[in-house]
Amino acid sequence: MVPERIAGRFTALTAAYISRMARAGLERCRSWFDSIGGGATPKVGERRRALGARGEELAVRRLRSIGYRIVARNFRAAGAEIDIIALDGETLVFIEVKTRLGSAAGRPEDSVHGLKQHRIRRAAEVFARRPGMDRPMRFDVVAVSRPGMRWRLEIIKDAF
Repeated sequence: MVPERIAGRFTALTAAYISRMARAGLERCRSWFDSIGGGATPKVGERRRALGARGEELAVRRLRSIGYRIVARNFRAAGAEIDIIALDGETLVFIEVKTRLGSAAGRPEDSVHGLKQHRIRRAAEVFARRPGMDRPMRFDVVAVSRPGMRWRLEIIKDAF
């Protein structure tokens, strides 16, 4: 036999063995996790929604602490959703909240692009037609990030 073939067989056998052992170890970890009440790990979409909800909760708390009065949350109209609608004095403020755990996806505020802004404006027009909502308006973005162990919130007034 040629040494490369022996090495090739050995590598293939080793890879198969490692793969089998890794699957068995993963299965043991899953059963242990289930036994302590952990249950199945959440799917990506569920984790993303939970992260967004956490960011919105932090944003609402911060906005209230600086004097905003929350009027509505998760308002849907015209094919868009506005995360938070609030009053800042007499100004009706439509707020988009963007949350990121790390910097791999870029800064949170950078993801509020032109199309997103257009959709939010359309939904804001629908909301502003309600009785008693004839007020000056503006659009803010709350960028929520967690670069380390602490949450960081930046309120960008009149963002677009």
